[in-house]
Amino acid sequence: MATNLVSLIMQFLTPDMIGRIASALGLDRTNTQTAIGAAVPGLLAGLCGVATQPGGAQKLVEAARQQTGALGGFANVIGASGQSSLIEKGSQILSSLLGGRDQTALAGAVGKYAGLGQSASGSLLGMLAPIVMGTIGQQQGTRSLDAGAVTSLLSSQKDNIAAALPAGFANLLGGTGLLDSLGGAARTATAAAGQTARVTTSAARAIGDTGQRAAAVSLNWLYWLIPLLAIVALLIYFFAKPAEQVVQPSIPTIPSLTVGGLDIGKQVTDSITSLRTALGGITDAATARAALPKLQEVTAQIDKVDGLLGQLSPEQRKVLAGMVNPLMPPLNQLFDKVLAIPGVAELLKPTIDALRAELAVLTG
Repeated sequence: MATNLVSLIMQFLTPDMIGRIASALGLDRTNTQTAIGAAVPGLLAGLCGVATQPGGAQKLVEAARQQTGALGGFANVIGASGQSSLIEKGSQILSSLLGGRDQTALAGAVGKYAGLGQSASGSLLGMLAPIVMGTIGQQQGTRSLDAGAVTSLLSSQKDNIAAALPAGFANLLGGTGLLDSLGGAARTATAAAGQTARVTTSAARAIGDTGQRAAAVSLNWLYWLIPLLAIVALLIYFFAKPAEQVVQPSIPTIPSLTVGGLDIGKQVTDSITSLRTALGGITDAATARAALPKLQEVTAQIDKVDGLLGQLSPEQRKVLAGMVNPLMPPLNQLFDKVLAIPGVAELLKPTIDALRAELAVLTG
């Protein structure tokens, strides 16, 4: 089966691992998940460029050899006394490979995309660098780890890297040169992002035009309706008896589902939409691996919502449950369909089980 470095790295970065990284760096878990989803393909794109430079492939070999054992001890370093050393060493690796300018540009793009500061995104990149290099070293093995093998490996990953780049993040990197080594694959990703933006703008414009036309029609109706209503009101006033007047019930107000600045209703519906899209694209084990990062991201988003439920009133909880309950039967069918695909259950069942548990909390 063909190697996919992005998927291998994201499999290592489990939801629990991402939560520990976020806690160690003092960051929001969802923001950290978003940042990692952009940083991993961003780092690999930069390393593809390094491999094409004179002497760059050998630099990659040396860095990978230094990090061949990094994956085994990484979990023990997070939050421990060696964390600062790990970040510093990772930052030095990136500085040596990418150069200060590209390292800063990548950290700035990750920070802007995920809502992190430059310093926080820089620390995150320093923490991820040993994982990325360790994965490359692990795939090649110490005996076959040479400049030609590393160059060949990274060259084979260009399409996977471009496919993993989030649309908005690809645009942020568009002028940095970090995506140049991906060639046409990167242009396709950036063009897709631009097309999405254009479609969104066109849709917004169409809605605005429709609203203007509707407003014009409404004004024409109001021109005739207001005098008629005035006449009807006068007739009721003079001819209706007090005993015949009916008290109109007040219109119930739908409670707000915003907590701590987060619109929980929108977050849940957006997350379920992303979940359906990711599940719908799974046809075999390879596409399941590619979808795993998105499923983990949705899990982290729903987990964040679950953590805020205690701040909702009983009425708000009821509204939220009423939103989620109708969505669950088709979603559970989609879960079952995906897990029935050969080779998928062993890859995705833990994540899907976690998702089901997180969503069940919302329906209570």
